[in-house]
Parts: sequence; structure tokens; C-alpha cells
Amino acid sequence: MAKKSVNHAKNDLKVLAHHLAPSSPYRAAVDGSFQLSSTLTEPSKKLLASKNWKQELATHKAALYETQQRFYADGRFSILIVFQAMDAAGKDSTIRHVFSGVNPAGFRVESFKQPSEEELEHDFLWRHAKVLPRKGKIGVFNRSHYEEVLVTRVHPEYLASQHLPPTDYDFEDDRFWAQRYQVINAFEQNLVNTGTLVLKFFLNVSQKEQHKRFMKRLEREDKHWKFASADLTESRLWPKYMHAYEQAIQHTSSPWAPWYIIPADDKKYMRNAVAETVLNAMNALKPQYPKVTKAEKAQFDEFKNQLKNWE
Repeated sequence: MAKKSVNHAKNDLKVLAHHLAPSSPYRAAVDGSFQLSSTLTEPSKKLLASKNWKQELATHKAALYETQQRFYADGRFSILIVFQAMDAAGKDSTIRHVFSGVNPAGFRVESFKQPSEEELEHDFLWRHAKVLPRKGKIGVFNRSHYEEVLVTRVHPEYLASQHLPPTDYDFEDDRFWAQRYQVINAFEQNLVNTGTLVLKFFLNVSQKEQHKRFMKRLEREDKHWKFASADLTESRLWPKYMHAYEQAIQHTSSPWAPWYIIPADDKKYMRNAVAETVLNAMNALKPQYPKVTKAEKAQFDEFKNQLKNWE
């Protein structure tokens, strides 16, 4: 029996390994050659006009609901979905629109803000590792462990509070960041090896579109709460952030956990692209409802009779 269980586990991992990277025109290269300058923030006008993307999303959401039912019941795998982007790219609205129809019993979103004192006393992956999705569930990280090679690379002064051990090089040295990329890759490979599919999305918004959305937040009273003066401060650091993103994606888009660079200037198209990628990934795992044994099924008639004659 133990040998059979081991073989089942090996087969499950083979299924996962075979479908690590759903086919997509937005999947980043995994050989370190990724260049952010070669990506799009908006698809062509012809593509945008080719379909009703709102209706496409509705179709994908219905399919996602049905697939999630099987995925939850199957219980062999879990899925971790990572969202990273610049401010106003649409992370929150994408999560809301794409996953609004799934069963909340099998779905959870984690948003990571400034780390607490307790979190700073652990390694930078600790607070993320403790909220990973269980088998059968979908977990979403709204911002993630990648903040530790993005925001901290643009603002290395934030690292001073992390109680890091001394090294022969400082935070400006590429060797420091190479070490962090290595830790992240090992972390994600371990997740995949133990049954978690990792999907990472960079919502690629242009600075011009970001500023248009900032303006809407300033002009609409119901959106005032979304704006902070720090948003403009960070936007002025755009070149540094783009460099940090490019380096992070180059070094962590792996065969087991590739990045998907989604054009984000058009929200309807962006949401549909995310939904389609997630749905394809889930279907590739071929989740199935657990089968009832012949012995169990043979008892069903008796159980029916008990229910019919219940007193």
C-alpha cells in the first residue's frame, strides 16, 4: 500500500511538471534573456477590437468556477498566483473580476504591506511561506516575496531593518541580489516539487496610463482614498523600478515558475488574459472528482432505503 501511494505521488508530480508553463504569448523567457523593452503595455488595436473582452471574461469565469470545483475535490495540487505591478496597474480589480465567481472555501487572497517587527526578525520568505495555499486551494499573493527584490532594490535603505548578517559586499552589489534570486528560485522549486503550481503575473502598465489613472483618483471623490502623495514619488523612480523588474524576471522566470507579462493599459483585455492563463493551467492538471469504490457504491442502495424510510 505504501509503495502504491509513493507511485501515485510520483505520477502526480509528473503531471504537474508537464504542465508548469501554460502556453501563452506573454510567457517570459526562462533562459535569462528577458528584456522588458520588448514587451507590450497594450495589445494592438486590431486585437482589442477582435472580441468582446468583457463577454470573454464572463465565459472564462464560468469555466473557472466549474474547474475549481473539481480542483478542490481532487485535492492533489494547490496553486499559488502571484501579482506584481506598479501602482494603479489594476492588481486589486483583476483579482476581484477574475475570481469573483470562485468558491471562497477554496480560495484566499493575501496582501503584503510593510513587514511587522516580528516578520523582520525572520528571513524575508517567512511571512509568505506561512500563508501558502493548502492542497485543493488557490492562493493569491497581492504583491509578494518579490517586493524583497523590487522595492528594496529601489530603496536599499529599507534593508537596514532586516537584521541581515554581515557580508563582504553591500546592498548595491549585484551579488547580494543574485543571492536573493537564488533563494526565491529554490523556494519556488520546492513548492512545485511538493505539488504547488506557481503562476506569476507582472501587470505591465505604462507610466502614461498610470498617470491617467492617478488623475481619475484625484478627480473622482469615490476614488480619493486610493491616492497618496507617495504614489507620485515612486512614479518618479520609474526607470529604477523597470530595471528592478527586468532583473527580477530575468533571474526568476524559471521552467518550473515562469513569469507572464500581461499588457495592462487596457483593463478588460488584461483581466481576460489572466483568467485564460489560470484556467488553462488548472485544466492542464486534469483535476477529477474522487472516484467511489465498487464496495462503497454497492452500499448506496441501502443508504437510499434508510433515507426513504427515515423515522
